[in-house]
Amino acid sequence: MEVKKIATRDSYGNALVELGKVAENAVVLDADLSAATKTGLFRKEFPERFFECGIAEANLICAAAGMSTFGLVPFASSFAMFAAGRAFEQVRNTIGYGRLNVKICATHGGISVGEDGASHQCCEDFALMRAIPGMVVMCPSDDIEARQMIHAAYKYEGPVYIRFSRYGVPVYHDENFKFEIGKGEVVRDGKDIAIIANGITVAEAIKAAEILANDGISARVINMATIKPLDEEIILNAAKECKKIITVEEHSIIGGLGEAVCSLLSKKYPVPVQKIGVNDEFGHSGKASELLKEFGLCAENIVEETKKFLKN
Repeated sequence: MEVKKIATRDSYGNALVELGKVAENAVVLDADLSAATKTGLFRKEFPERFFECGIAEANLICAAAGMSTFGLVPFASSFAMFAAGRAFEQVRNTIGYGRLNVKICATHGGISVGEDGASHQCCEDFALMRAIPGMVVMCPSDDIEARQMIHAAYKYEGPVYIRFSRYGVPVYHDENFKFEIGKGEVVRDGKDIAIIANGITVAEAIKAAEILANDGISARVINMATIKPLDEEIILNAAKECKKIITVEEHSIIGGLGEAVCSLLSKKYPVPVQKIGVNDEFGHSGKASELLKEFGLCAENIVEETKKFLKN
């Protein structure tokens, strides 16, 4: 049976429409990318609550900040490279420093942006946003989690950064799933090693665990959709019970999920950790599926690294 795959940017657009029907103070801003970010779906339904800011991301962030002071809940959207990168100063000084109730929703993050190349493959956004005091940082793993994440972000009082994917991922949650900010999720239980992932790499981690099981290796898979704040309890339990941890993320190994996990464990329960992500390098243009393999973000590489890690 063919597995249904949905890009979480599509989930974002659909969730905005759902939210717009029940939350009259939700507004959406975009930077001339509404077709790609899928905010155009909201504009079609609620044109009076959609604001096109043009290719001026710094202005977009400041406009969203201003709107939030009047009781509106702005969802400011652009590609990750622009929302987190180009507008970093405004995000930090206006939204972060002011602890304003703005939701920064970035699409097209990571290597899977594909043919757009290194200039658009933002693999630094988690690190940038994690460094801002009070900023919640999240990255959903499938359609259902992404849609629930938007509603949770709306209810949360304070600044939020969410990264969505251009690359289609399998939908593995069902409608009984309940997302909570700051809560991790054991997707598959295991005792030999724990694999902590987020975003599109969760599906690869699940696939890797299934392959490992055929070789007699029991891998626990944890979806850590909230990168900041981390679910400390679920990580510490994994460290105590599995003894070794692998982190997988479509982000630089510098400053992202892996370093957040290592920081926690070094302080509270040191165990060996292997980080899989984009090494200290830029990406390049290519098909998303091929780039994920090249940069080691596929199930096959997770399996290989897990076996080596356990052997050592």
